[in-house]
Amino acid sequence: MAKLPPRERILDAAEELFQSEGIRRVGVQAIAERAETTKMAIYRHFETKDALVAEWLRIVAADYQAAFDRAEAEHHGRPADQILALARFIAEGLPAISHRGCPFINSIAELPDRSHPARQVIEEHKARQTRRLVALCAAAGLPDPEQTAAEITFVLEGAQVSTQNGSIDQAGERLMTIVEGIIGRHRPACGSSRTTTD
Repeated sequence: MAKLPPRERILDAAEELFQSEGIRRVGVQAIAERAETTKMAIYRHFETKDALVAEWLRIVAADYQAAFDRAEAEHHGRPADQILALARFIAEGLPAISHRGCPFINSIAELPDRSHPARQVIEEHKARQTRRLVALCAAAGLPDPEQTAAEITFVLEGAQVSTQNGSIDQAGERLMTIVEGIIGRHRPACGSSRTTTD
């Protein structure tokens, strides 16, 4: 099989090494060796290691934004179902996080300087994600969309952290139950009622 182009090989190698060993512990030489290229070739595509880290995180962020796009396409006109689809996307990704950790959480821990280009990528991604979730909550008719989006965000991100540190079992199932509860608690009455028996 033909090899991937050099830039893609470099990004794939960087992702694998950054996820498994951490950003600071991985040098450009190690990335070059894993990508079967040279340091000079890496610097032809990425001016600095920081630029490479930022580009890797842009790709990760794009995967998350694509989840919003898929949810919108698959549940067009049903914003509450789109929110549940996003929660399911996170829940289904938790097993990988249990082994490697969330790339955003890991990167923030290693890059305390908020002026670092990779931190700026993360902050822009999180802000965009929040705006889209608030818009979905508003479209679903949920009261106080910003507050509801904050609750859902706390659950989604908390599930990732809890999975990473192993503090909660069945995190995916619990995540879905909680998000369903948030939506159900806030959703306007739709003509259906729950009956009880004595």
